[in-house]
Amino acid sequence: MLNLTGKNALVTGIANNRSIAWGIAQQLHQAGANLGITYLPDDRGKMEKKVAELVEPLNPSLFVPCNVQNDEQIQSTFAAIQEKWGRLDILIHCLAFANKDDLTGGFSQTSRAGFKTALEISTYSLVQLSGAAKPLMTEGGSIITLTYLGGVRAVPNYNVMGVAKAGLEASVRYLAAELGPQNIRVNAISAGPIRTLASSAVGGILDMIHHVEEVAPLRRTVTQQEVGNTAAFLSSDLASGITGQVLYVDAGYEIMGM
Repeated sequence: MLNLTGKNALVTGIANNRSIAWGIAQQLHQAGANLGITYLPDDRGKMEKKVAELVEPLNPSLFVPCNVQNDEQIQSTFAAIQEKWGRLDILIHCLAFANKDDLTGGFSQTSRAGFKTALEISTYSLVQLSGAAKPLMTEGGSIITLTYLGGVRAVPNYNVMGVAKAGLEASVRYLAAELGPQNIRVNAISAGPIRTLASSAVGGILDMIHHVEEVAPLRRTVTQQEVGNTAAFLSSDLASGITGQVLYVDAGYEIMGM
């Protein structure tokens, strides 16, 4: 039986109740994990209030701001973990962003600034957070990130995010190789398209979802809960021999040729 009781888990990337990170947080909580939640701070505090109200039923013992473009906030996040928990067992990385203008039209028109932004937030943040988590994972641990098929295949309008996800998947392998001797496992879940705040910026996202529903072997796309279940499994001792992998949770779409 999957049991995460006594495990400390930090979940990043919850924006609203449609976020995949929200589905993961719910399943980790159900399995007994002690949760820490980060939110993206803004000047008015609207995001803090929204996320705090959403996650209240999960009773997180840590709730901190963390903008991954701000080194000081990353440092303060992990300092808070050290002070509150003493160690970290699970890190959930659900962070991705690209300018909307770079998610439609031709990939060759991607701006220099847009390319840097997408890679910094969507790819480099995994490297940086993993480096900060490493000294706190004193009893081993599990690091999980979210990717998408657009990292290995050309998907219309996914553009610079495809490059970011390709870099993310390569980062998973390099981090897994580095952190494995400390019994820290690093894996990615490649989820089928789900309508979220982040995915809504991709041009034609509804067409992508409908296409998957028509073509995937299960004739549907997946749910937040299904992705959350996989994340809980990868976080647990049941997945103790799995690292450096990309697990597809996409109703089988990835295997199809047409």
